[in-house]
Amino acid sequence: MNISFRQLRLFLALADTGSVSAAARRMHVTQPTASMQLKDMAETVGLPLYDVISRKVHLTQAGEELARTARTMVDEWESFEQRMAAIQGLARGRLRVAVVSTAKYFIPGLLGSFCDRYPEVDISLEVLNRDHVVNRLRANMDDLYVMSMPPDDLALEDDILMPNPLWLVAPASHPLAGQGGITLAQLAGSRFVLRERGSGTRMATDRTFRQQGFEPNSWLELGSNEAIRESVASKLGVAVLSSHALSCGHSDPRIVRLDVAGFPIQSQWHLVWPKGRQLSPLAGVFRAHVLAQMRGMATD
Repeated sequence: MNISFRQLRLFLALADTGSVSAAARRMHVTQPTASMQLKDMAETVGLPLYDVISRKVHLTQAGEELARTARTMVDEWESFEQRMAAIQGLARGRLRVAVVSTAKYFIPGLLGSFCDRYPEVDISLEVLNRDHVVNRLRANMDDLYVMSMPPDDLALEDDILMPNPLWLVAPASHPLAGQGGITLAQLAGSRFVLRERGSGTRMATDRTFRQQGFEPNSWLELGSNEAIRESVASKLGVAVLSSHALSCGHSDPRIVRLDVAGFPIQSQWHLVWPKGRQLSPLAGVFRAHVLAQMRGMATD
C-alpha cells in the first residue's frame, strides 16, 4: 500500500476530531484537499474507512484498524525525533496530556513551568470529563493522563502526585454551618448538587454514601465544578467538591465547609500511563519535572 506519512496524520486528525473540515484545519489544508486525500486512502486500502451520519464521522472497522496502526507509527516517529533531540542535548517535540476537568485548577501551573524550562516543546492538553479521559487512555491516544480515580480494569503505571480531599460544602446560611460532629443523616432534608455520574468526584461521593448507608432525598446533577460552586453559593443545595475547585481564584464567603463524619473524603491525584508502554523521552522529562515540582510543594 502506498499511503504517505502526511496522509496518516490527516486520518488521525479525522479520527480525533470526527470531522473532515476540522481535520483539514488541523492539517492546514483545504477541505476539498482533505476529502480527496481521504478518498485516495480508502481506495488504496480497498475498504471504506468511515461513514458520515448526521454530519458526524464514524470510523468503520477498517478505519479503526488504520487509525490504530497510524497512531503507532506516528508515536514511534515522534519518539525517534525526541531521541535525536536528546542526543543533541535538547528537549523538543510534542507532548500530549489528557486530564480530568478538576485537574485544570493545578495542571496549567505545572505546564507553564515546564514550558518556561523547555520552550521548544509543543503541548497538546485535553481537559475532559473522566469517561472521555479513560476512553483516550484505553485507546492509548496521549502520552500521560491525570485523574483522581484511575480505572481498576487497566494495568497502569501510576505516580501519586498529591492529595485531593473532597469536602462537603453548603451555603453560609445553612442551619448546620459552624456546627461540629454533623452526620450525613442530618443532611437528609438538604438537596445535593452532584457531579455527573462517572466523574471521579461522583464515584468517591457515591462510595462514601454507600459506606454510611445514606441516600439523598433529592439531588441535582451538573457537569462542571463552577456550576456546582455557584449553585451552592446561590443556596440551591449542598455539594461535594475538591479542595482545588474550592480554592481556585479566591475563597467565596457565601460557601462554608461542613464538619461532617467521613469528610473530607481522602482522594489523590494520579499521573498514569499504560503498563508496558515505554514513555517517550519528552514524556519522561515531563514526568520527572512534575514529580520534582510535587516534591518541592510537599517540602514548602
